[in-house]
Amino acid sequence: MVTVVVVINIFISLLLLFIAWQVWNIKQRIAWVADRLTAYEKCCDTWLSQAPVNLGISQQNLHNLRQSNQSLQLRIQLVRQIVSLLLLGQRYFPKGNPVVFRKTVTKTAKNSGNIYG
Repeated sequence: MVTVVVVINIFISLLLLFIAWQVWNIKQRIAWVADRLTAYEKCCDTWLSQAPVNLGISQQNLHNLRQSNQSLQLRIQLVRQIVSLLLLGQRYFPKGNPVVFRKTVTKTAKNSGNIYG
């Protein structure tokens, strides 16, 4: 009878030792995860602490780009207007048919002898 009790106690002890070993392994894993999360948090904190400065710099750069773009848009508009004027001139004054600007002679000027009249 004592042997049965000793065997049961040894079995219970071994079972509890296995459970303790599993709990210790789980504790180690949880500690590892906690260390990783702490490292990630520090990294994110460092990165996010610089965010306001980086956002300010980015906003200033964006403002400068918009001003440059506005200046370039004005230049593009001016070039388009010049090209439109050149095309308009080409339409009304083609190369093959030059237009000579001269004063027409009127009948009164013809009669008076003044041809520039």
